[in-house]
Amino acid sequence: MKGTLLIIALLLLAVLLGLTVGQVMIGPAALWDGLWHGSGPGALFLRVLRGPGVGTALGAGAVLGMSGAIFQILLRNPLASPDVMGFTSGAGLAAIWGVSAGIALPIPLFSAIGGLAAAGAVIFLASGRSGTHAALTLILVGLGVGFFAAAASSFIMTRLPHQEATEAQRWLTGSLAARNWGHVLQVFGLGAALTLALALQTRSLALLELGDDLAAGLGTRISLSRGLLAVTGVLLAATGVAVAGPLPFIALMAAPLGARLTGARHPAGKLASAAAAGAIITVLADLASRATIPGLQLPVGVMTGILGAPYLIWLLLREMETGDL
Repeated sequence: MKGTLLIIALLLLAVLLGLTVGQVMIGPAALWDGLWHGSGPGALFLRVLRGPGVGTALGAGAVLGMSGAIFQILLRNPLASPDVMGFTSGAGLAAIWGVSAGIALPIPLFSAIGGLAAAGAVIFLASGRSGTHAALTLILVGLGVGFFAAAASSFIMTRLPHQEATEAQRWLTGSLAARNWGHVLQVFGLGAALTLALALQTRSLALLELGDDLAAGLGTRISLSRGLLAVTGVLLAATGVAVAGPLPFIALMAAPLGARLTGARHPAGKLASAAAAGAIITVLADLASRATIPGLQLPVGVMTGILGAPYLIWLLLREMETGDL
């Protein structure tokens, strides 16, 4: 209970800081006045300047956090996440390709197709490996697929006009600049639908966490359950990518941080804490990207990369010490 209250308090604090701190500071009283009266500087910051960006960061961080938790539970490996395994890079590649080709389809649809295609490629290339190293094989193959998708995205950008290529590069790095309430509704709408679908699968996820043999003995259809959970995880990641770009390391870091803060043990608790932790990380990274260098707003993906790279290095060293890598 204390852990739950702590992560909720941290989330509310992150939102408050995200709304009030930046190149121009605004007090909580002004925000409160703008919220209730709909006028003044507080209303401008809430409606236009910072509210949509913070709302998008909350939604994108939450869906990426849940996606990471799904794969880390399924593969029983802390390195398993959609960004490390190339799924977010695949989603980003499909979105960039769709926009550059002028195809009139929603970006979330492109992201979903790209993420699922990347996941299919990883599974196909890693097929034939089983046992204790199967998860590691998937992760390493996913790294390769992710690098290929990133390289293909870079190639496509060389074919775009200069201004469009600049915007595409910023988005691929991970950006919350110029977000509006349409992006907020998009990520929360799709995220809510996928969260509901995930809630219906938490029992299967809990049984799979116990091991395939026990889960099968309790009536779980292993392949079907794993497949549905993996598709849900990829779609959650693609939802975040569609509004914020392929933000690095959010999905990797969120689940361990959330579990550490709340002490969650059941998959449902791990998923909820991962969503909250992902939202906190993304909002604070967005704040840092806006406030670190005066007069310059960095892509939020730069900040998540700065935060996540040391964690990834530490995680790799720990896995090598334990002999799991």
